[in-house]
Amino acid sequence: MIPSQDLEAREALLREARALRERRRIPEALAMLERLRDQHPRFSRLHQERGHGLIALGDGAAAIAALEEAVALNPALPACWDMLEQLYRLRGDLAEAGVAAQRLATLQQLPPPIVVAQSLLADGDLEPAEEVLTDHLRVAGETVGALRLLARIRLERGALAQAEALLAAILDQAPDYHETRFDYAMALLQGQKHLLARREAERLLALAPGDREYRKLYGAACLGLGDFEPVIDLYAGLLAGPCQSADEVADLRLWRANALKAMGRGAEAVADYRAALSERPDHGVAWFSLANLKTHRFTDDDMARMKAAEARPGQNDMDRVYLRFALGKALEDQGDYAASWGFYARGNALRRASSRYRQDIAERCAERLKATLTADVFARRAGCGVDHPAPIFVLGLPRSGSTLIEQILASHSQVEGTHELTEIGRYAGELCGLDPDCGLPADPAALLDLTAAQARALGERFLDETRAYRRLVRPFFIDKMPNNFWHIGLIHLILPRATILDVRREPMACCFSNFKQLFGMANQEFTYGLDDIAGYYRIYLDLMRHWDAVLPGRVLSVPYEDVVEDLEAATRRMLAHGGLAFEPSCLSFHQTRRGIRTPSSEQVRQPIGRDGLEQWKHYASWLDPLRAALGDALMEAG
Repeated sequence: MIPSQDLEAREALLREARALRERRRIPEALAMLERLRDQHPRFSRLHQERGHGLIALGDGAAAIAALEEAVALNPALPACWDMLEQLYRLRGDLAEAGVAAQRLATLQQLPPPIVVAQSLLADGDLEPAEEVLTDHLRVAGETVGALRLLARIRLERGALAQAEALLAAILDQAPDYHETRFDYAMALLQGQKHLLARREAERLLALAPGDREYRKLYGAACLGLGDFEPVIDLYAGLLAGPCQSADEVADLRLWRANALKAMGRGAEAVADYRAALSERPDHGVAWFSLANLKTHRFTDDDMARMKAAEARPGQNDMDRVYLRFALGKALEDQGDYAASWGFYARGNALRRASSRYRQDIAERCAERLKATLTADVFARRAGCGVDHPAPIFVLGLPRSGSTLIEQILASHSQVEGTHELTEIGRYAGELCGLDPDCGLPADPAALLDLTAAQARALGERFLDETRAYRRLVRPFFIDKMPNNFWHIGLIHLILPRATILDVRREPMACCFSNFKQLFGMANQEFTYGLDDIAGYYRIYLDLMRHWDAVLPGRVLSVPYEDVVEDLEAATRRMLAHGGLAFEPSCLSFHQTRRGIRTPSSEQVRQPIGRDGLEQWKHYASWLDPLRAALGDALMEAG
């Protein structure tokens, strides 16, 4: 979603260029459009305006190229199709002229507000697109096509629950509306409801087994479920078929590489990441993915290419963020810590500009949780929930060592590792609502309304829904979502026999490791500023003290440093807390073969090392603000 101030500046430049053209100052207009193109290369109407200007100069071939670029980005541009039809006819290309005429006729059959809303959506003008469409729906009444367009706009605006509900309602009316079913599955994917998304993909594939978009949808759902092996071959099959563009090849290579990485096939993953970069040399996420292997080393040529891509005018913000974090890691590996810090700092600053995290909201949420979920509340609800010991929750802060703990436990014959499951956070949202900025429980008091029967049903739902991630049929399984430290009260209410391990890392090491790690688009948004990271660490310590006070002995604290210093003693302690016998296989965890999707996947496939304990000290001269913001948390963390 493009920030409103950027949209306003973009529109102002377009209006100025149009005014110059109308005054016949064509070269100046085109020069202004080139500057606009550097800033917004995917803005369809700038390419349409370029087409107008090039026609005025009599350059038909260049005008066609500009107009074709416009409709590739935004097919809902009637003026473009009209001009293209005429230009194709002038050069004698009657077949293309016929296609353009048909596209124009199709748009002319639609109500004008629908066409306008489609065009605005394509250009990222989401708020005006929704306004135009809702006004039309009030006047003309609802149709499934218009409602689908409204759902797509809301999906782009981040109103995920509204979009999902609207798409489900459309399918109730029109179950054979396959385009809507595809959109619905995509909404489920965004909501991390991967099993439901895969079921919808399977329904679509039953109708059209060879459809490339349906196959990609199925692959994405499998990745979300941690089912990596099938998608490796699926993406290979798609690559063997007719790909539409270099961008599609790059995406398929990237997705296949991610699956290979998760399965520990690092060399093959590197080859596919490199193949993605051959198709799209400035592909920031591919460069970052190589860096995020943690074990890959870049060549001097790689460094030059990344620096050139990062500095290129017109580079989109997210690619620039990816490149800055990749360069930070590459320079760190070379021991150039000053230059590395510069890229990490600039990457974080750019990422933070679009973050919605607010420290005050997180603090208020923690206070509400503490005030609501008291020792008396838990005492009065003793015996609620499902009496089942299967779940093992590994939680804490990101980059605390939780992937290592999961790998150690998953090396036990009775325990299956899954990954960072989203079910508990989703249940908290359903019960309490989520604030729009931090995604934390808005009204924890709603948990007090849970009856014993409802708590039991929710625990059973968790066990049922998480079966999709379990393939080894072992008695115990791990959910290592770090954010579950917010939801320990809910976990205890619905799963009172679950094992809970809090993995804790020394504050400076943990906080810096978060600062230099780029997370997914809307994940861990507290990590892009040192003050926010320190504040979040303090909230975490405060909340864990509360859980220890109201649920004494319920959570085992696992200091990461203890695991490094004495692996066997720490492992025996964790297993005993979960009622498991010690097995020597846990000490050779790096030999355990399983899918791992976190940034530490390659690191935990190696014997335990001490490197992570003091890496932050290379950056100590830049971390005084972090130390100051942590304050007494430096002493209390242990």
